[in-house]
Amino acid sequence: MRQHGRVRAISLPPVPYEATALRPGWAELPAGLRDALAARLGGAPVTVRPAGAGFTRGFAAVLHGPAGEPVFVKAAPLAEQRHLVDWYAHEAAVLARLPAGLPVPRPRWALTEAGWYALALDAVDGHTPRLPWEPAELHAALTAYAEVAAALATPPAELVALGLPRLGDLAREDILWWGEVVAGCEPAPALPPWAPLPELAALESRLPGYADAAPGLAHCDLRVDNLLLDTAGRAWICDWNWLCHGPAWFDLVTLLITGYASGLDADTAFGGHPAAAGAPADALDVTLAALSGYFLTSAAAGPSTASPHIRAHQRWSGEQALAWLAARQGWA
Repeated sequence: MRQHGRVRAISLPPVPYEATALRPGWAELPAGLRDALAARLGGAPVTVRPAGAGFTRGFAAVLHGPAGEPVFVKAAPLAEQRHLVDWYAHEAAVLARLPAGLPVPRPRWALTEAGWYALALDAVDGHTPRLPWEPAELHAALTAYAEVAAALATPPAELVALGLPRLGDLAREDILWWGEVVAGCEPAPALPPWAPLPELAALESRLPGYADAAPGLAHCDLRVDNLLLDTAGRAWICDWNWLCHGPAWFDLVTLLITGYASGLDADTAFGGHPAAAGAPADALDVTLAALSGYFLTSAAAGPSTASPHIRAHQRWSGEQALAWLAARQGWA
């Protein structure tokens, strides 16, 4: 996969991806949980490096104890944020079963204390990719995903046994929105006058069938804030709680929306990636249509308790997906 230079104007998100989260600090955790974590670390952490990326309110930080290597810890209260607890526990099960050798942080240990659940993972010494993408960093991310997609093209039995969801079902339940707008079941989000709703609905409607026909597994949440670039320049893929049966090319699109917004040649990056081999000819357009509708309608849903920045990011992501699709279709 070659690196790609800038070919158009750059658009940046309203808030950098590495600064979207609003999380509790170490001192805000219950004393019993801090004591339990310190016991695992061999003493109270010498340094606590919070994670600024993400769109949830769970605790997330790299903790470095007085002895041993640092670990990345996620934690959430069992009662108030049960959905996060379930996500973390499911992610631990997925990570423990992913094939060896992939650029993926592995689980170390988990504990429940003081009404909280905490999961410790390998700590990656690195940073969230910064936008606009540097071509070399995007190349590293695409290379890492090529490894992952190849390993998951035939789903490992250990992962299948977890009863993973199917992207086609997720699309039918929560991703396809343009058809609802056309039918009058959902209000239309603010759109440029050239946006053709019937064409958008027709394109997105093909996604479930394409996803159902795909034999492999997809990360299903491959975004900038779920990547880390280490000091050697290797990309690591994080946050595996949405792994599902689906096509790897879907992940490529979710990642490359920010590549398009960075002014890079996202079309060539998609078409030349191994994960897009054998994809339907209109797979990119179909996915862009579906994602533009999902993001733009989600952005119009009102304030969220997850992050004060999530709606603005969804709006920006939807606008970039729609702009990329429009450029490919010649709509604007």
